Amino acid sequence: MAGAENDRERALAASGDELTALLHHHDASVLFALLDNPSLEETQLCILLERKNLPPEILEEIARRKPLLKSYRVKRGLVFHPRAPRLVTFRLLRDLYLMDLVQLTLLPGIPIELKRNAEGQLISRLPQLPLGQKIALARRGPGRLAGALLLEGHAQIVEIALDNAYLTEAQVLKVLSREKIAPGVVKAISHHRKWSLTYNVRLALVRHAATPLATVLGYLPELTVSDLRELASPGIVPESLRRYLQAEVQRRIRAGEKLERKEDTSGPSTASNED
Repeated sequence: MAGAENDRERALAASGDELTALLHHHDASVLFALLDNPSLEETQLCILLERKNLPPEILEEIARRKPLLKSYRVKRGLVFHPRAPRLVTFRLLRDLYLMDLVQLTLLPGIPIELKRNAEGQLISRLPQLPLGQKIALARRGPGRLAGALLLEGHAQIVEIALDNAYLTEAQVLKVLSREKIAPGVVKAISHHRKWSLTYNVRLALVRHAATPLATVLGYLPELTVSDLRELASPGIVPESLRRYLQAEVQRRIRAGEKLERKEDTSGPSTASNED
């Protein structure tokens, strides 16, 4: 007990190397005392925040002290700390710089709620960003952000966003579910080396009014009969396209019947050679 009390007293007045050494103390009460030390500097506080085993109550105390939060590095250290209280991280997210938000969304193991909140922060900032930053985000940002940039339809961004390594099929389908979308976006998806070959994306392209007819007709032979029949139901696609779908269904039926007849009439040869 005397040793711990002595360490707390040292923590209140320590400076230099002695203060730095106390940053790694195992006793939370000593760390609390360090926060009251007038010699504690930003660099030393950031070293403290790098401790992954830091007690959550220390993180909460740092977040409560407004003078400490004047430092951007301290705010960032709190948000990125794996033990930071949920309410603290959510409150400080809006203060993070753009690329720090991006980095946060791509961290492995980040809680889904925090990730989506950070992505929401990024998306809300898009209207105010210059083109250069949007291009950088389209290239390196999370998939949800790439999808939002696709919806903006900027010609210099669309292809970059489609090549984004984090863009998912779900995000592409979400873009194609919008009726009002820049025709250039639909065209770019239909010609993309990855997404144009994805079955569900092809289905969505067939449904979308902005997809060129020639592209749609090229997809029809690859679709299943059940999907063709569903798409040919009244009200799903324009009547002019619906006729092509119905014709493709009939062609498949006739081809199937022809194949069945051929299999019925052909069989193993019964002829045999006898000596």
